[in-house]
Amino acid sequence: MAHQGHPVQLTPADAEWVEFETHPDSYKHIELVIEGGGAWIKLNIKEDQGHRAGYQLKLNSYDISVDVELAVAVQRLRFEHPEVSVVVVTSALDGVFSSGANIFMLGTSSHSFKVNFCKYTNETRLTIEDASAHSGQRYIAALNGVASGGGYELPLACEEIYLVDDRRSAVSLPEIPYLAVLPGTGGLTRVVDKRRVRRDQADVFVTLAEGIKGKKAVDWGLVDGVYPTSRFDEAIQKRVEALVDPSRAALKGVPLPPTSPVVDESGIHYKYVEVTFGPTERAATLTLTVPEGLPAIPQDPATLGSDWWPLRAWRELDNALLHLRFHRRDVGLVLLQTRGRVEDVLALDAAMWERRDHWFVREVLLNLKRVLKRVDVTAKSFYALVGEGSCFAGSVLELALAADRIYMLEAEGVELAMSPLNRGLLPMGNGLTRMQTRFVFDREKADDLAARSGRFGASDADDEGLVTMAMDDIDWGDELRLAIEERVSMSPDALTGMEASIRFAGPETMETKIFGRLSAWQNWCFQRPNAVGEAGALSLYGRPERPEFNWERT
Repeated sequence: MAHQGHPVQLTPADAEWVEFETHPDSYKHIELVIEGGGAWIKLNIKEDQGHRAGYQLKLNSYDISVDVELAVAVQRLRFEHPEVSVVVVTSALDGVFSSGANIFMLGTSSHSFKVNFCKYTNETRLTIEDASAHSGQRYIAALNGVASGGGYELPLACEEIYLVDDRRSAVSLPEIPYLAVLPGTGGLTRVVDKRRVRRDQADVFVTLAEGIKGKKAVDWGLVDGVYPTSRFDEAIQKRVEALVDPSRAALKGVPLPPTSPVVDESGIHYKYVEVTFGPTERAATLTLTVPEGLPAIPQDPATLGSDWWPLRAWRELDNALLHLRFHRRDVGLVLLQTRGRVEDVLALDAAMWERRDHWFVREVLLNLKRVLKRVDVTAKSFYALVGEGSCFAGSVLELALAADRIYMLEAEGVELAMSPLNRGLLPMGNGLTRMQTRFVFDREKADDLAARSGRFGASDADDEGLVTMAMDDIDWGDELRLAIEERVSMSPDALTGMEASIRFAGPETMETKIFGRLSAWQNWCFQRPNAVGEAGALSLYGRPERPEFNWERT
């Protein structure tokens, strides 16, 4: 049964349907300017061109359509403009950087949409940080006006933040006093864990609706510098010039065409990825196919282009995950299958490992890492089915290791195998590999297994703890049917909480806090009457009435 009377299976005709692919020629809300080794992402959000009717995107406030453009721009800069080494995020409007996520959009959205929106926005911010950390593209926020709520959370994802000192522009996270919710895309966590703001000062800051400006914002660590209006643009330009890496000037990018899935009643169909609905209600089967005869990596790997399997297939998988999250909310269990030859995956992984220092191969591997992280934080159950014709090896094995359970058929030729890519290039948000997380209290065993060069049949895989259950062909069908039927009969809310608690065993990081702690609390707050009840703060935002709170603490 759908929560709050909203449909769980959406179609392009529904107001909450989202297209996750766009092109700079079609951007409505951001301007992307490339100048030598620098790039400028300028927020110029069109008030009357929101994702759906019923609200205006005033003061550079944003909705999912804006965040899709931002996510695509960040991805395109990495692949299409490797010559860029500095990215400035700023506003095309005077006096306003961004007032954050549009409150009226949030107030009129279903609970599922709000949560998925916050999660997608989280992932976009983490992609920015990943680009700064690993792609040689440093992000600078040039706040030429007020940055409020999500409008400050975006700068928090950047490496450096500079604020105009015009006596009125401030940074703020006013969600708690204004809306009775939380800065839901990592604001709280980044303030204390990344900006290292002292906890008592952070407490004052996030409960101070008007925010903090000028020298005090610098002193508290909320920004890295302030400049008067007369010097602001010049100061930012000088900082860009100081950071540009001229050695990247000769790099030529690879265009990213859309994956263009065919979506119909039976499923979502791509070139290498296919999602079909079934075999039972509330379940789907996702199949990743590795073709035979993958090309060798040439002297210049970038000539392989966007159709190279490890780039195209994992971009397709990424798009499929977003479709399942936003549009098939009824699907609670995804069965992961692969088709192909183990030797083809191992050969590809070995070649990518050897060329991992080339910018294009590096970006393909980083994209693969990000897609696997998208699996890790997707609020659906995943069962990996290792059967006849499977190729769960190396990088593709990571997909099985990301699953909640792994079922393996005892049959000749059904095998698992490791590659160098299982040894640290594709970490989870907790900083560990999926193998290390699987054996979180036996690091030596995890590293030993990842370093094995042989293949594992079902019996050996079961003995080593690599699979949940190994079954012969007699039990395979019945055991899977029972496991599937049992899973889809359970409470989706309880399962989401369970999976989020179990998947990230081991150490906590800023990333796991954002998803496992902040996102969980934000999810809870979005359902409470203090926020979304008839007299809740989010429901009454923009109206003269004051919210009425239930003062009981949990």
